[in-house]
Amino acid sequence: MPGSLRVTQTKSTISHIARNRATIRALGLHGIGSTSVLPDNPAVRGMLRQVRFLVTVEELPEGAEATTPEKS
Repeated sequence: MPGSLRVTQTKSTISHIARNRATIRALGLHGIGSTSVLPDNPAVRGMLRQVRFLVTVEELPEGAEATTPEKS
């Protein structure tokens, strides 16, 4: 799975279980609208599957991660 993924948090973690809040933090997200560019590997895909209702995911082509601005 080459390339990377741009993950954006779209919903709040308030009223969700602690495991979901911890997964969002581990993905590098800090609040609604924050974005992280992560490697596309099975570990990250598994984390995204656990919080798929809180985030949106875009697949980036190989080499595109260096040119995309990250929002904190």
